[in-house]
Amino acid sequence: MSMFCYQCQETIGNVGCKYAKGACGKPAETAGLQDVMIHVLRGIAIASETKYEAKNGFFAAKALFATITNANYDDDRFVALIKEGLAIRDSLKPFESNHDALTWTGSTKADFNAKAASVGVLATENEDVRSLRELLIYGLKGIAAYAEHAAILGKESDDVYKFIMEALASTTKDLSVDEMVALVLKCGNVAVQTMALLDEANTTAYGNPEITEVNIGVGTKPGILISGHDLKDMEELLKQTVGTGVDVYTHSEMLPANYYPAFKKYDHFVGNYGNAWWKQDTEFESFNGPILMTTNCITPVKDSYKNRIFTTGMAGYPGVVHIAEREDGKTKDFSQIIELAKTCPAPIEIEKGKIVGGFAHAQVIALADKVVDAVKSGAIKRFVVMAGCDGRHTTRNYFTDVAAELPKDTVILTAGCAKYRYNKLDLGDIGGIPRVLDAGQCNDSYSLVVIALKLKEVFGLADINDLPISYDIAWYEQKAVAVLLALLALGVKGIRLGPTLPAFLSANVVKVLVENFDIKPTGQVAEDVAAIMEGK
Repeated sequence: MSMFCYQCQETIGNVGCKYAKGACGKPAETAGLQDVMIHVLRGIAIASETKYEAKNGFFAAKALFATITNANYDDDRFVALIKEGLAIRDSLKPFESNHDALTWTGSTKADFNAKAASVGVLATENEDVRSLRELLIYGLKGIAAYAEHAAILGKESDDVYKFIMEALASTTKDLSVDEMVALVLKCGNVAVQTMALLDEANTTAYGNPEITEVNIGVGTKPGILISGHDLKDMEELLKQTVGTGVDVYTHSEMLPANYYPAFKKYDHFVGNYGNAWWKQDTEFESFNGPILMTTNCITPVKDSYKNRIFTTGMAGYPGVVHIAEREDGKTKDFSQIIELAKTCPAPIEIEKGKIVGGFAHAQVIALADKVVDAVKSGAIKRFVVMAGCDGRHTTRNYFTDVAAELPKDTVILTAGCAKYRYNKLDLGDIGGIPRVLDAGQCNDSYSLVVIALKLKEVFGLADINDLPISYDIAWYEQKAVAVLLALLALGVKGIRLGPTLPAFLSANVVKVLVENFDIKPTGQVAEDVAAIMEGK
């Protein structure tokens, strides 16, 4: 069995993964089940045009989230999701249609495997139509991830769920290029709305992030390492480890949990261990204790730590223990992880010191007068948004080199795991303002938008592109696609995107993006830095 998948930045040859296993480690069989999952969701979406139910919107969000790169490798979980999706679709009958997404039935993994070949990405023959449909679906996957996180904290939006259904259904219809482009831009607007919803959910539950020095060393007690994006899981783990003699550390995208006031009261919350997601194969080994993966960014699990890694939420990996969902208002049960941690040695120290973060929109706006004065005086010449994802390729050293080469009168605004390429560099500050302002997780790119809009207002500008802000974005997976579409929907132009342009963008679609938004690939460091400083 072979696959075709080109949804992530590391897709083979920047063309597509089309063999037995993808660059991310995803087997072809799993990729096929994910394609079938999307097909089933299209059926639910078409049926929902006449019988919409919010609970089905939430299911679609969860299922889309499960198909994001590095989220779920567990075929059994996908088989269960597909069966649940077919039951939901059929519950929406009666509907009259001969569309395959509504009429196809299957009940076994073998049925689903057989179906995969005819419903994958290449089922759409026209390259430009395929490109626009996939761009929309990948943006939806990012929206779905953020919507699922918000829903876990009690914040949901019918508008978001309805758009997910509208967009999925649109990929089954013969639309014009203009109509498809309009839906892609609408996806960007809904991405902004969804990130705002998640921001509200996080800050309502845990307070506004604060400027925080985060310890990156280790203690002497056994520890649990929590990775991913789900702050509800973080909260419940901290509560359940009180008084157990076990410390809790964040990893990768969970680093910003250190910035929230609600978590600072826990003395056993030690700090952050390690770096971006792709280093987990070595960092999980040296940590010694159990690891909890709350969302995507799990990589193929090594035998050396397979007996002490756990998944929860929409994450999954074959042979790895999965912590079940909450039931009837109860919390998740992390006791198995805690008991294992007590038997493990303390983490091996891999670095020492502290890093600073917590510059989400509320904190930066509180410092607005200081920032504005620095801009007016010329102390700050330019802001550079370097948000997004990190990845394995050495070409991503570009972002480290850009950060190091930017003049000392520039400030980097960041969010997401892209920050690990430069957040431990000694870049100094400008009048007490750190030159790297970390807003948080990838969804906290919303904070960077709020900051930009606030500066636009303060300086009395008519266009966001008149601000002294440049965008040098690193992308890897589909949440970064949602963030990119959000920026485009807000009218941001001149974005540099790298280390490669997405393989799923056809030449004609790239041409549209260049003509309308001046999107450009990252280039040589010195040339890009010079252009950035000139506002180009």
